[in-house]
Amino acid sequence: MKKNLLYWLLPIGWMGVIFRSSSTPYHQQDIKPFLGEYIDLSFLEPYIGWIYFTYNGSAVSVETHGADGLIEFFIRKGAHVFVFFLLACLFKLALGKATKLSLKMQLLFSFLLTAAYAVIDEVHQGFTPNRTPYFGDVLLDSFGALLAVLFILVRMRYFMNRKYGK
Repeated sequence: MKKNLLYWLLPIGWMGVIFRSSSTPYHQQDIKPFLGEYIDLSFLEPYIGWIYFTYNGSAVSVETHGADGLIEFFIRKGAHVFVFFLLACLFKLALGKATKLSLKMQLLFSFLLTAAYAVIDEVHQGFTPNRTPYFGDVLLDSFGALLAVLFILVRMRYFMNRKYGK
């Protein structure tokens, strides 16, 4: 019983990492200076110059952000997806080890708990200097959780098919 409850330390610890990251002002996380100083991304401009869209009311393009800013934007948004993908996987592991829920319920609760934490995380960002909460980020985070659920389903189906020779 105690051993199974220890599995809950994984998603709780990861939520702590997310919380700490969300507590850090944007300028302390900005990787554009690193990109600009160590990697000259201007060679990408002809390939990514066509990218233009609006995110949280601001234009996002090479023209508005530069090549390094655009790449940083995609790295940051990809991090949202990855971080919450991992959180959903950790919730699934904890639920699988510490409960007797069916797989379907484990996946549902993993998704819901991750999406709920995404909302909490965005609200928390509203109290951090130079950070703003944005519902679009909750959608990205929830998309990461959905990808985790799909990944787990595909992985389980693959291993079941191999195990039973299908």
